Parts: sequence; structure tokens; C-alpha cells
Amino acid sequence: QVQLVESGGGLVQPGGSLRLSCVVSGRFFSINIMCWYRQAPGKQRELVADITSDGSANYGDFVKGRFTISRDNAKNMVYLQMDSLNPEDTAVYYCHGNSIFTIQGWSDYWGQGTQVTVSS
Repeated sequence: QVQLVESGGGLVQPGGSLRLSCVVSGRFFSINIMCWYRQAPGKQRELVADITSDGSANYGDFVKGRFTISRDNAKNMVYLQMDSLNPEDTAVYYCHGNSIFTIQGWSDYWGQGTQVTVSS
């Protein structure tokens, strides 16, 4: 069984920074694409950023150079450095393993989410 656990969320003032972390654990052979999504109250879940195993990254248009996704393949971890946060970034942030290979084949997995609140 594969588990994704996020950490690093919290309350931050506008203009501040947070670094989210996600660790993948369990029985798997490889991880391809890792993603961060977010969902604000009353809104659909949206892609924040994704990163391939070789480090190629893509970002949602709203990121506008403020966030950086990275990963440590040796530790099975993915990170999201968020700078210049504004209240519109308030949401639950989810780690998503888009393609993780287990004995049952390729599948995707979600973390439980971590709350990010940007407020003065």
C-alpha cells in the first residue's frame, strides 16, 4: 500500500512564504510524475505544479513565478516552496502521485491534504 503524507501547511501573512513537503511511503518500485493540487472552499481542485522524475516542472498560470516544485528521488519526497503568498492562495494543498508503479501496476495516489491560510 502506498501512502502520501503532506506537511508544512499553516497560517502565514500576505507576502510570506511556506514550504510544503510530501513523503511517499509503502511498497512501490518507482515514481514518475508528482504533483501539488489545491482546493479552496467552493472551488474545484486545481493543479498547482507537477514534476517528472528527471526534474521537469510545470506550473499553473496563477503561480506566476512565485512557487517552486522540487523533489528528492532518493528520499521519495516532493516539495513546494511558496513565496509572495496572497489571500487567494488560501486552500487545502494536496500531494498527488500521478504515476506510481507497484506490484499491481501504475496507479495514482493522493495525500490527505494540508491547510494553507494566508491572512493578516
